[in-house]
Order: sequence, then C-alpha cells, then structure tokens
Amino acid sequence: MARLQSAAVELINGIIARYKNEPTPLLMILSDIQKEFGYIPLEVQELVSEGTGIPVSEIYGVVTFYSFFSLKPKGKYIIGVCLGTACYVRGAQNIADKFIEVLGIMPGQTTADGLFSLDALRCIGACSIAPAATINGKVYPKLTVNQIGGIVEKYRTLGGTSK
Repeated sequence: MARLQSAAVELINGIIARYKNEPTPLLMILSDIQKEFGYIPLEVQELVSEGTGIPVSEIYGVVTFYSFFSLKPKGKYIIGVCLGTACYVRGAQNIADKFIEVLGIMPGQTTADGLFSLDALRCIGACSIAPAATINGKVYPKLTVNQIGGIVEKYRTLGGTSK
C-alpha cells in the first residue's frame, strides 16, 4: 500500500465508507473503484480488506472471477471479441486471430503504448449480427477479417483524443 498516493487512499476509503451500512458491500465497492481507477491492483485490495474486514483472498477471488474487474490497467480502447456460439460458428475465431495479429497481443493483454486491450468475451447479446466485437461499448456487427486492420487504424489515428 505504500505505493498508493494519499489522494488515492483517501478516495478509496471514501468509497468504502459509502457502503459501510450495506450487508454485502464488496461488489459495489470494487465496482466504484474499477470505475474510478480502471483496475484493482493488490495494494487496493489490501486497503479494501483493511476497511471492510473482508479477507484479501476473498476480494482477490471476486476480482479474478468477474471479467469486468481487472488487476492491470486497461488500454484506452477496450476491444471485446465475442466468441459466443452464434459468433463462433460465423467465424469469430478468425476475427479474434486477426485482432491478435494486428495488435500483437493476446486476449487479456494491453498494447505497450496503452492504447488497446483485447478481451475474448463469451457473449455480447448480438447473435443476430454475428460475428461481432465491441470497442468501448460500440458494437461492430457482421465483421470480416478484412475490416479489422481498418478498424484498428481508425482508433490508432484517434490515439490520445476522446475515448
């Protein structure tokens, strides 16, 4: 915890205090921390443990179980490739493989420049427009392998501008 800045510790303690009267506050606390910082490293989990009395092992289990929590910082653009049944049978693995090739990272990783993170998702509820992927929540329907390079380039061009 020594690595956390005092402002971050204060913010996290404020989040913990906000849910002190809840019977099961952990998911709400972790969700707010994830929204604020973009990830939940071990130092933060230890602080949550101290503030709630919940063992770090339990907190770590929750953080690693739910895919919307992350132990590491995510990229500015989070690409989620749906590998659910409908997408998969329509070629989603080829889409995922092309993103892997173009970005040079595997699912669960972030590019060295911090611009992209790649996630393999089980279902995004877009079965009728499969194969599909999302980038920061925007759905890309009926994807083809040939589209992937252009999509990535569009976001590279945006770079440091608005998310």
